[in-house]
Amino acid sequence: MNVTIERRVLPPPLKRGDTIGIFAPAGPVNDGGQNAAAGLGLLREAGFKLRLQTGLIDRRRGYLAGDDQERVAELHDLWRDPEVKALLALRGGYGCLRLLNLLDWELLGGQRKLLIGFSDLTIFHTAFQRRTDLITLHGPMLNTLVTSDRETMRNFFQTLSGNWSPITRPAGLEILRFGQARGPLIGGNLTCLSHLPGSGWEPLLDGAILLLEDVGEAPYRLDRALTHLALAGWLERVAAIILGEFADCGAVEEVWQRTLELTAGSNIPIWANFPAGHGRRNLPLPLGAMATLDSRGRTLSWDR
Repeated sequence: MNVTIERRVLPPPLKRGDTIGIFAPAGPVNDGGQNAAAGLGLLREAGFKLRLQTGLIDRRRGYLAGDDQERVAELHDLWRDPEVKALLALRGGYGCLRLLNLLDWELLGGQRKLLIGFSDLTIFHTAFQRRTDLITLHGPMLNTLVTSDRETMRNFFQTLSGNWSPITRPAGLEILRFGQARGPLIGGNLTCLSHLPGSGWEPLLDGAILLLEDVGEAPYRLDRALTHLALAGWLERVAAIILGEFADCGAVEEVWQRTLELTAGSNIPIWANFPAGHGRRNLPLPLGAMATLDSRGRTLSWDR
């Protein structure tokens, strides 16, 4: 059952000494754990305590970081723990979709904690918007913290402390269709989102600002995913589209052009090359928050 949201809630900011829970809802690490270990070090240097299961970084069951029940129990245990103020995903990959019908949504909606991640975590962000009133954070995960650029790292830790600054004139931004929009910020990984139509877990699209990004997908696969969303009626319901980074996806201009073609019957603003996604630039974004997209000022901001 979905919830009706009048105003979403931003979980409390974190301070030095607070505890962040690390969980692995999707795939295992694929680099021997080096990036994850470095991420733990960065979080400790920033003054946070950490809670994670022994052996979490090495846990593996094929292409998953443990079986479904194990991954669900881990998330539930961290969410119940009153000392844990935020939950940071280990990495993406695949696996969150398998857990949606196993999660205790009464538990997850009943406590104000910040859920952080991107990539496959797009599935959780969308589900949290449907089933809770919480704002979640699209941003770096434990496995990607150490490879993020300085701006991303700075914004990430500022955001954790409650400083949700607008993003103004980001380097490289391309405005494909000029305009202004105001609506809840939703979305994330295009491939993940393209598997949601008909599932009952689709994002709340009407009047929303839709973020799309991806990694390692051939142009024809991205075309197929975008076309699927258009055929499902998604693109005609949103107020704006933000195309993030499409890392290792070939000529990104093909994605930009296809998005323009699929929305040719509307005048919604479309931005491209926005610093969010699988590149080194992955600025934190509050999904579910009421956002304002201003093409004149090249600014994306949100209500507090």
